[in-house]
Amino acid sequence: MNTKEYILSPSRQWTDTEKDQIWKKPASHKVSEEEQRISKEVKRNWNRGEMKIANILLEGDAGSGKTQLAKALSANFGLPYTKVTCFADMDKSDIIGAILPVISTERLEKLDSADRSVLQALYESDGFQSAREVLMDVLGLTQEAAALKMKQLLEKAAELTEGDAVEYRFYPSEIVRAFQNGYLLEIQEPNVIRDAAVLMALNSAMELDGSINLPTEIIRRHPDFIAVITTNRSYAGARPLNEALRDRVQHSEKMDLPAKEVRIERAMAKTGCTNELVLNLFAEAIIILDKTARAHAIKGVAGMRSYFYWVDAFEGGAPAAEALYYKVIYKITTDSEEVQILEGALKAHGLLDKIDEMEAGVKKNEF
Repeated sequence: MNTKEYILSPSRQWTDTEKDQIWKKPASHKVSEEEQRISKEVKRNWNRGEMKIANILLEGDAGSGKTQLAKALSANFGLPYTKVTCFADMDKSDIIGAILPVISTERLEKLDSADRSVLQALYESDGFQSAREVLMDVLGLTQEAAALKMKQLLEKAAELTEGDAVEYRFYPSEIVRAFQNGYLLEIQEPNVIRDAAVLMALNSAMELDGSINLPTEIIRRHPDFIAVITTNRSYAGARPLNEALRDRVQHSEKMDLPAKEVRIERAMAKTGCTNELVLNLFAEAIIILDKTARAHAIKGVAGMRSYFYWVDAFEGGAPAAEALYYKVIYKITTDSEEVQILEGALKAHGLLDKIDEMEAGVKKNEF
């Protein structure tokens, strides 16, 4: 696949930071039918006005390669990749960004060292990171924890500057940065958002000619902005994707876990393992575990990542049956009754015995 033919704006000049954000495909990347189809459709319709495809939905099983595909599209289209992971209690500031007062050095000293270091990092930021990203970097927080910390900082800053004439500075969200600068933005799990006002703000941004009302200005959607919405099917805590948001999508893909042969090919590329018996047995076990978990409403998932890490652990010398638990089963569940159900399924298919026989054979160099 010649990715250069899908570059959407070849004349655009990127900063060094933006160039680093354009995804580089690793040698292990395998081009899927979905990647080829989306790339062709987007390129074909890019300059067709109302027929333009700029909002894409990837809906499917965990581990089916949704984020990998979103990153591959960044490489194909030549657009910087960034993402936002949605969470239940998102508010409009998580969509838009935040306004912070610039606190004097004297007042900064009244804050604890962690808050002081975060505010100083925000004041010194160059605009290439959202406020939440700065907090994540400085404090090592998750995205959701960084959002909560940002709200706490706003309250403290307001208390410290009460009654003073102060300068305010706006820090855009990751969504606003991508929207305004024409990046490819992956929006992960928007179906978990509870606040209708947040969904309305997101829906507005998804219009092809959409705009976002910031506290400082109204910004228009950059013509190169692409939104890739990724959602898991049957994800705990998730709701059906908002109908208005789904209606703004111009292309959708149902992402299924790949066939066993494709899994084996990808595992060989990822891990360097070439023992087909090992790859085949492990893939069979993963498929059985995934089907069993779904049939018994066990919430965890046995996906591609679990498969790769199990194969890699075995290649690194870990016992196959032992690695099965800490790379696969315990990622699905640690509930003892549910673990027994999963073990029973593997035994019923004779896979545990086959894995033991395979491992003994590998040690004797029979395979």
